[in-house]
Amino acid sequence: MRRWLRRLGLGFVVLALLGGAGAWQALRLYHAPGPLAEPTNVVVQRGGTEAIAASLLKAGVIADGRSFTAAAWATRGQGPLHAAEFAFPAGASLEQVLAVLRSAKPVQHRLTIPEGLTARQIAALVRDAAGMTGEINAPEEGSVLPETYAYQWGDDRGALLRRAQGAMTQVLKKAWAERAEGLPLASPREALVLASIVERETSVPAERPHVAAVFLNRLKRGMPLQSDPTVAYAATDGGVLDRPLSRADLERDHPFNTYRNRGLPPAPIASPGIASLRAVTQPMASDDLYFVADGSGGHAFARTLDEHNRNVARWRDIERRRGDKAEVGR
Repeated sequence: MRRWLRRLGLGFVVLALLGGAGAWQALRLYHAPGPLAEPTNVVVQRGGTEAIAASLLKAGVIADGRSFTAAAWATRGQGPLHAAEFAFPAGASLEQVLAVLRSAKPVQHRLTIPEGLTARQIAALVRDAAGMTGEINAPEEGSVLPETYAYQWGDDRGALLRRAQGAMTQVLKKAWAERAEGLPLASPREALVLASIVERETSVPAERPHVAAVFLNRLKRGMPLQSDPTVAYAATDGGVLDRPLSRADLERDHPFNTYRNRGLPPAPIASPGIASLRAVTQPMASDDLYFVADGSGGHAFARTLDEHNRNVARWRDIERRRGDKAEVGR
């Protein structure tokens, strides 16, 4: 029997001695389902086997710290126990618990940074990410690529931001290298600035190349962009506006106010996604110079001011009718 146990590499003679049970009883305890009622993540701190046993016992993963310690010692030839956040299945046996601790496969968390967030919003999102460490400041506006990023418990927030900034650098470099000819943009930085405006102007993915074309056409003609999101950014100095734009906002003298200033603002107003970067560097073929909300979540586009004014009138009529319905509903 001892030769068979040795072949398994479990060393249960030691278990039997430490646990005061026979070898078969030790085997039974080693393979028996544990007390965990449902799958659970546990953060295992650096420390000795006894400290690990204490944390697992507290989390309800194991029923007895002495049995765990004995099993860990008896099977030490299978590898060290790692410190990380691990996922334990319901009813995990001592064998399964030790296999998880030796797997060096920590729980992978995911943090999604949505398109169109400002630097302040991104910083707040990263600060609130569970299990991360370290203090951060808001990154440079537009420098972070909106994407889903994997991280582990204890990872540094600054490191995640640097990874997201590196991803933006690579995506922007590729988009600029594949840009269409004749764009009124002098650098990747200008493409990033315009892409941030496109990102904030529409939430309809199919519209982005059209919106980009309108702004590029206006740049070519020396027309002001007249983008409401840039005015909102100016009104809050990079924050989030929680009210409608006012005439005073539109008339405010500010570098980001594209109603008062021609050309691009001096910096991005948010972090654009890949689709908006591609829309700017590979825009739709269009002569349109205007767009306004169409009441369906999208926009109505126009080549001439007369046509645009008709679209604006329709939009105002939609707003008026919605207001009337709201009054009736009160």
